[in-house]
Amino acid sequence: MKTNTSTTLTPDTSVQTKLTHTTFLQREHLSAHHTYDDEMRQYEYAKQGDFRSIEESKRIFQGDSTGQLSNDPIRNAKYLFVASVTLLTRFCIEGGMPSEIAYTLSDLYIQKMDEIHALHQLYTLHSEMFYDFTARMAETRTSKSYSKKVLLSFDYIYLNLHKEITVSDLAKTVDLTPNYLSSLFMNEVGMSLSVYIRSKRIEAAENMIKYSSFSLLEISNYLNFSSQSHFSKVFKAQTGYTPKLYRKLFFRHNW
Repeated sequence: MKTNTSTTLTPDTSVQTKLTHTTFLQREHLSAHHTYDDEMRQYEYAKQGDFRSIEESKRIFQGDSTGQLSNDPIRNAKYLFVASVTLLTRFCIEGGMPSEIAYTLSDLYIQKMDEIHALHQLYTLHSEMFYDFTARMAETRTSKSYSKKVLLSFDYIYLNLHKEITVSDLAKTVDLTPNYLSSLFMNEVGMSLSVYIRSKRIEAAENMIKYSSFSLLEISNYLNFSSQSHFSKVFKAQTGYTPKLYRKLFFRHNW
């Protein structure tokens, strides 16, 4: 006679109780977790080879608003370290770092972390890790020999993906005429400004779909798409997936 070993899984009510209590305390003491934008900025900087990633990572990793995954400070920091290196690795691969190098670096830093038993040493290693990944991305980026004006354009576009970006405004920022900037950008990057901006919005959308709980409509609105249907169309054209299917397949995948 077969024994039925299947189990019906139900949410642990103690978790919901703890969640409600902790959220209340965070509101009372203004200790909410970092916002999604705040959290992701450090990884975007690293991906772009921008050394502001190091100060951002210090502020986030050593701040008071990081999540509490353990009551033990060292263990908690190690859990956060692993989450951090996982995201850093994924962002840098997306930015062009060879995956075998990125994953090997990730493994090496986790092995180093495992040997540490002091909080200040974990902080130091975390900063060293961000410097290492960022320096490698900077080398990858500069090897393409972009001019200063184009690099400034990259930065402006990244910082303003949630707003309307016009060639006129961008040209003023980098002190060029719109026509000259458009021509320069096409020659160096190999695509028009409008195509580049759209591709970066979709890259940002991919990360938000994978790593945040924002709805697809919220992501569409935040990234300044004219409508959710337009967002879905552009997203599918670039990734091969609809936003809905992308979230189903990749939401915090293997994280």
